[in-house]
Amino acid sequence: MKKILTTCLFICLVWSVHAQFNPQKEIDYCAKQALKTINSLPPDGQGSNIPRSIDKDKTAWRLVDYKDWCSGFWSGALWYLYEGTKNPVFKVQAERFDKQLKPLSQEKAYDHDLGFQIFCSYGNGYRLTNNPSYKNVILATADTLATLYNPKVGTILSWPREVKKFGAHNTIIDNVINLELLFWAAKNGKNKNLYKIAEQHALTTMKNHFRDDYTSYHVVLYDTLTGQKIKGITHQGYADNTMWARGQSWAIYGFTMCYRFTKNPQFLDFAQKVTDVYLKNLPDDSLIPYWDFNTPEIPNTTRDASAAAVTASALFELSNYVKNPKTKARYISKAKKMLESLSSSVYQSREINDAFLLHSTGNRPINGEVDASIIYGDYYYIEALLKYKKLLKMK
Repeated sequence: MKKILTTCLFICLVWSVHAQFNPQKEIDYCAKQALKTINSLPPDGQGSNIPRSIDKDKTAWRLVDYKDWCSGFWSGALWYLYEGTKNPVFKVQAERFDKQLKPLSQEKAYDHDLGFQIFCSYGNGYRLTNNPSYKNVILATADTLATLYNPKVGTILSWPREVKKFGAHNTIIDNVINLELLFWAAKNGKNKNLYKIAEQHALTTMKNHFRDDYTSYHVVLYDTLTGQKIKGITHQGYADNTMWARGQSWAIYGFTMCYRFTKNPQFLDFAQKVTDVYLKNLPDDSLIPYWDFNTPEIPNTTRDASAAAVTASALFELSNYVKNPKTKARYISKAKKMLESLSSSVYQSREINDAFLLHSTGNRPINGEVDASIIYGDYYYIEALLKYKKLLKMK
């Protein structure tokens, strides 16, 4: 009886946060935008043709090739659009761009972003098609990513190219997202050691990458030989001791995902802790964070729609795992409010350009992609919309 009452309470609390917002309407909007982008891209073989970002006050996509860390988000978004609309055009186009990424599974690891590049693209493609060639690419890429693991440190090296600059093994908070590639490959392939690598990376990150208040450093430097933590710094935040918005969103998403694969209660508890400090400090007006929570420029500075999209997607999943009905409803309510803000005329690109969203901030300290449309913001936006759509169907 108690379980029945708890379930009823949860359903009532969750349903109370569902109003007029229609995720399918916004998925269809994204589809229209993506079709415009498809028609604007150069043919294969004519230089870089993968969308990455659109600068403020411009309309043309900045195009990159398969080596760019953002290269997998475009085809990943296309797979999500195929899932959300059943339009076969998106499947054909996703497969077209996936082919360009295949060399990543055959080349030496350049950095940790192989998870973003291959699991967002091939991972979604395999989930929707069960194409065995896709599985082979995912498994091969996971083995490649694992070559960056340092057992002394207990984490994957994020930026091999920066070791000389830092004089140390470096790990960035973004890296926790890429563990999904390893966890999945361990579950679906023969290399079970990948699970141990991913789990240890998450445990080491949980121990060393956060301040006492559960806000995240962007980068942590470790002694390569001893594995000891040297210090935490920033690369894209305002200062070493501030909460860079997208970095915290990576942590929310990453530890939620780690719990999904491991069912380790430490990860679930930690996912809630890093979530709660993020939610506590959000602006009340729209739940879209400023690019850094602690920059003294607030409110006269840019927001980061991409961080909101990542967090909204993570909260829908995290709500499935927490047991307290009020906490579940709270997380869903916050995620829905984030999607409502992102789907407004303030944040949707609409006729301004062909992306889904405006007002993301990439790397403000170097004035890179500031107040821009950025492909990973679009990717996690469409992912969050699909998660919300599925949640509504469950009710």
